[in-house]
Amino acid sequence: MTMTDRKYPIGIQTFSEIIQKGYVYVDKTDLVWQLAHYAKFIFLSRPRRFGKSLLTTTLDSYFRGERDLFEGLKIMDYEQEWESYPVIHLDLSSAKGQGTAEALKSKLMLLLKDLTEIYGKDEEEVTPGGLLAGIIKRTYRQTGKQVAIIIDEYDAPLLEVLHESSTLDDMRTVMQEFYQPLKASEALIKFCFITGITKFSQLSIFSTINNLKNVTMLPRFSAICGFTEHEVKTVLAEGIEKMAVQYKCSAEEMFEKLKARYDGYHFSEESEDIYNPYSLLNAFTDNKLANYWFESGTPTFLIHQMQHFRTDITALDRMEVPSSAFDQPTENMEDALPLLYQSGYLTIKDYDSEIESYTLSIPNQEVRIGYVQGLLPAYIGLKGRDVQMGFAAKFWLALKKADIDLAMREMQAYMAAIPYVEGFKKKLEEAATAEGFYEYTMYLIFSMLNVYVRTQVKCARGRTDMVVWMPDTTYVFELKVNGTAQEALEQIDDKTYAIPYQTDGCPVVKVGVKFDASKRVPEEWAISQCGKTNIELNEQ
Repeated sequence: MTMTDRKYPIGIQTFSEIIQKGYVYVDKTDLVWQLAHYAKFIFLSRPRRFGKSLLTTTLDSYFRGERDLFEGLKIMDYEQEWESYPVIHLDLSSAKGQGTAEALKSKLMLLLKDLTEIYGKDEEEVTPGGLLAGIIKRTYRQTGKQVAIIIDEYDAPLLEVLHESSTLDDMRTVMQEFYQPLKASEALIKFCFITGITKFSQLSIFSTINNLKNVTMLPRFSAICGFTEHEVKTVLAEGIEKMAVQYKCSAEEMFEKLKARYDGYHFSEESEDIYNPYSLLNAFTDNKLANYWFESGTPTFLIHQMQHFRTDITALDRMEVPSSAFDQPTENMEDALPLLYQSGYLTIKDYDSEIESYTLSIPNQEVRIGYVQGLLPAYIGLKGRDVQMGFAAKFWLALKKADIDLAMREMQAYMAAIPYVEGFKKKLEEAATAEGFYEYTMYLIFSMLNVYVRTQVKCARGRTDMVVWMPDTTYVFELKVNGTAQEALEQIDDKTYAIPYQTDGCPVVKVGVKFDASKRVPEEWAISQCGKTNIELNEQ
């Protein structure tokens, strides 16, 4: 194939179709074989659009013994027998959005209808679990072989009702009855693989199937979904070269752009760097850098979860958590952290083996921009589409030139003109009198520009409101609603907020900002560079 006719499997998650129609395939079949022989009952969590469905269809073809599809792939070095088994493969993403337990029950019965046309149905099988149990028994009886069961997105029906306790309880009861046969029919099952995003511990797959192996954070399976750097540089090299021509840069420079945008995921303490497969394949197809993972927007259930737990979005860039934090049952969570990690909005960046502590952070540029688009309306009442790139570009260029005065003028003009989400007025009136509101606003604006920013940074004599790292300059901000810009600047000096950054080799600029609570804009700012005595005071 030439660089112009490679076919990328956009929207195609069926292994057999990818192979038969000649789409680009990154070979994971050695890991697929290892997974199939690791345990009888397996659970794997990965973020949405990360290749879970492709993995399930690959397992489907493997257990059906479709050897021809695997010719030339890594699995041929492992598998010798290629025995065929009947497969029950269910995708529960189709059961999303059911508003009641009865609607969910009906949807699950419909989901099993195709299998009843093959294996039959008894009159007394009037519940989803009863019908599934009957199908498993008849499949075993009619074929004389154990059954491979594959369930994709097992938790999809419950995610939208996480904080609707009565609805969640009723729907969880339906799901628990549905999964009960997996344990009861253990002798009839060859292999059972379940995927999802979250862990609902009170569902029977976790509480009843006590030998269900959760391989989500095992290093050996870290790369079973998504692409490693080696795979990107080899199997997908032509895509990089083609994009390099489009962007008028070298292949090496193009690779770095792709890495910054789509790389950065780690699914264990020893994980290789993993790229988002959905975004990368879309970028190669369109020959364009874009934020594909957020085409459908940040999931509603995630925003609700963050608001429910009053998640401090400014702390997401570096969170240190114990290993136990990952294993909180979804329905009993005390914060949004497990869901943020499981959904791919945070990832592992470091691990301290001595204290078994993980450092989590936002994976890459694409996720950071997605946060901004999803969280602006939820947290500060700003419409994501109104964060205009014209402003962003001018603001970023001013910072790059170390012209903080110009940057603040751009921010002032921008914030004075932006519309807010309908119905947010009362909340704004309350929030705008608090400095935290402006921390959120500035944090999200800096994040949109992929500028590294941290808020409430601890130091010897207190907490710095905000520290911003540009390639050539570090900015230390103190924000005031009550008080003056000069008082804010003096606080930076009095509390020695800037001292920790003066040994980094970059200029350090101190900025005191006074906000007008009625107009919700920066009203005045005072600027001082470390080592210089001149102070600029800008009053608007």
